[in-house]
Amino acid sequence: MTRRASPRVVAYAALAALGLLGALALRRPELAALAAPFAGVLALGLATTRPPELGLWLTVERERAIEGDELKTTIELNAGTAVERLELVLALPGGLETAEGENPVSVRLGADEERTLELTLRCDRWGSYELGDVYLRARDRLGLFFWEGRVRRPHRLRAYPSPERLQHMLEPLETQAYAGNQVARVKGDGLEFADTRLYVPGDRLRSINWRASARRGELIVNDRYPERNTDVIVFLDSFAEARTLEESTLDRAVRATATFAAMSLDRRDRVGLVTFGGVLRWLMPGSGLQQRYRLVDAVLETEVEFSYAWKDVNVIPARVLPPKALVVAVTPLLDPRSVGALLDLRARGYDLAVVEVSPVPFVEAGESETDQLAYRLWLLRRDELRSRFERLGVAVARWDDEAPLAAAVEGVRAFRRHALRGRR
Repeated sequence: MTRRASPRVVAYAALAALGLLGALALRRPELAALAAPFAGVLALGLATTRPPELGLWLTVERERAIEGDELKTTIELNAGTAVERLELVLALPGGLETAEGENPVSVRLGADEERTLELTLRCDRWGSYELGDVYLRARDRLGLFFWEGRVRRPHRLRAYPSPERLQHMLEPLETQAYAGNQVARVKGDGLEFADTRLYVPGDRLRSINWRASARRGELIVNDRYPERNTDVIVFLDSFAEARTLEESTLDRAVRATATFAAMSLDRRDRVGLVTFGGVLRWLMPGSGLQQRYRLVDAVLETEVEFSYAWKDVNVIPARVLPPKALVVAVTPLLDPRSVGALLDLRARGYDLAVVEVSPVPFVEAGESETDQLAYRLWLLRRDELRSRFERLGVAVARWDDEAPLAAAVEGVRAFRRHALRGRR
């Protein structure tokens, strides 16, 4: 810790110096007597004060939390020498705040005394945080000197975004060859009833529909749909965002991405991630609990990073976008590079669905007539862009403050059902 002099030392030193100089200049010994107490206090402080001996340990309840959770944090102090006044503060990054307890706090410690301070931290926003910097300031009994320092007890905290509530996930147009929870379009061995047909040699006896066979006088068997899994790629657009002081389109997009990934993994799909922005990040499709943590950890690193580079889907490795994959794009549709990449994916035959995190609630029209006209033209441009996707057979779900994410997803499901009937 670094020792510093308080303003009181400067004042005392100045008064003592003035008294002594006045006594010498004016030959008045009483002035020296007036300066003697100030000089004595300074001498006593210099002789008796010494650096404090402190030990500090920081403990955080857990390393993972969900947005909105509260975590108990303890700071343990151990004083080797008496500290008349100790001021300390735990530095908190943006997104974390103190819910209970005092931060900063001032305490008095005796020699060999141990003290435990308890704090409750609240995760206001998702993100990956590093905390553990504790700033200390100790003062002596006379208030002449103080010692300042920083103690690092690093802890990594990951606050996961709180998922939105969804009743159903989007259904893919085609499934893969592996077992899962999705009903395939083709018929085979499974649980979901498809149709009945005449018995042919090789059919299993357990598939015979005995009631239908008795009515028709010949053997009738049941056809079923097999349960398969699918590959789901969540396409997160991080080129641009619209924001206010409290929230942004990126915050909502991350919550939607975490929701889609969790629900797809719950139905035993293979899920991958592409973060398409100033920095390109991807995660290969996979399943299971480990993949769930990989996806969320990758999403936590997502930020909007400015870039002039023009990017298209060619920069994405081919193995990240497997054939017959369902691509769920979460985007505010603000940057032409992400719009062009999505149109390119559709042109290449990918099963594409777009969830538009609407930036309209974050934009206010100006007061002038020109600003009002520009705002209306901007809204019309966005309507035209959504219509362009729909003409290509791509459903666009508009998610804003007026409806929950579940309502937007149900609209996409209805659009895709009608489109599938039209293909048939």
